[in-house]
Amino acid sequence: MSRPPEVHLQSLTPKKRRVLLKTGATLLLSVFAPRLSFASQIVAVRAWPAEDYTRVTLESDIGLNARHFIIKDPERLVVDIEGLELNATLKELIAKIQPNDPYIQQVRIAQNRPGVVRMVFDLKEEIDPQVFSLEPVGEYRHRLVFDLYPVNPPDPIAALIRRGEWDLDQPQTQAAKADPDPAPQTTRMLTIALDPGHGGEDPGAIGRRGSREKDVVLAIAKRLKAKIEQQPNMRVMLTRDGDYFVPLRTRVQKARKVQADLLVSVHADAWVEPQARGSSVFVLSEKGASSTTARWLANKENAADLIGGVNIKAHDPQLARVLLDLSTTAQINDSLKVGNAVLRELGGINRLHKPMVEQAGFAVLKAPDIPSILIETAFISNPEEEAKLNDDAYQDQIADAILRGIRSYFDKNPPLAKSRMM
Repeated sequence: MSRPPEVHLQSLTPKKRRVLLKTGATLLLSVFAPRLSFASQIVAVRAWPAEDYTRVTLESDIGLNARHFIIKDPERLVVDIEGLELNATLKELIAKIQPNDPYIQQVRIAQNRPGVVRMVFDLKEEIDPQVFSLEPVGEYRHRLVFDLYPVNPPDPIAALIRRGEWDLDQPQTQAAKADPDPAPQTTRMLTIALDPGHGGEDPGAIGRRGSREKDVVLAIAKRLKAKIEQQPNMRVMLTRDGDYFVPLRTRVQKARKVQADLLVSVHADAWVEPQARGSSVFVLSEKGASSTTARWLANKENAADLIGGVNIKAHDPQLARVLLDLSTTAQINDSLKVGNAVLRELGGINRLHKPMVEQAGFAVLKAPDIPSILIETAFISNPEEEAKLNDDAYQDQIADAILRGIRSYFDKNPPLAKSRMM
């Protein structure tokens, strides 16, 4: 193959030289332009402080690569993010770290070198960081997540006692007092785990007026918690008491750590058609969903981990198998009993979506040794029910109904003292 003849600029006319130089400059720009266009842009920053851990989220148009390390004395977490130029949105994170954050004192952000932003978290105590990326899902684009867990996590019961939210007295249940047979009697407190669905990065369903499921169910759960605390033989634990995300498996673990006698997960339904309405109660199923709707809803609720953001690498697959394999027929039967008791009471204040307790594979109900129910209080996607869910009086009615159902169940089924697998 013959080579094209060499061309020397000096041999060209001035006009041809200008054309050739212009063409070369255009070609040079086309080579470097893709690199410039692929620089990531931060589009949102969020901070979610909680007693268990603090989460910081950076949302970007393109996935980010990060390297992190810890510096001691004083404790600092240093994060270098590649392919990023500092912008005003990223700087907003500085003001989002509040003084009451349990783990972060402050954050400093600077352009460490071209294409690399350095973030330094000044810490209040020693932490065990988890840094991971999440692919786009729902309304979110790419997310880089920093979960800052304490090296010495707080004991859940000790934390409740410290806040004055855990009654250590051991009165008899009303059923045990009335029963002359000492065999079923127990003097221990009834422990209820309340689980407000969603939270933090996961807003849950959103109503037509902008109501977020995570806010509504937290308000209802707090009302129910206050009512349970007024009962002489009950105490209560919330799986979350603020606006932060709790993975589904962690919700189950929290209930087991306090040896709960019952787990109640509170939600607000949504459907594609605004006409759907009514309250529902669900329990776990060993043999598949009881209806197409139940299966669809379980799949939607189980997707909370994808939206809320879970570090897959940190999961314990062995624990997941144990929680699944140990879900027993006895647990499901007890769940059906308490579910029916609560459903009857809800039917007194709201239309029921279905007249029976439904079943499906809800991940949050897979505590092998704790009766567990999931309550869809109403359809937040229905404008009329959305208004009710935001009404203080209606929230109070829902809490009262759930409490009556719980009391009715335990009056007929007083729990025996037993050791549980933790």
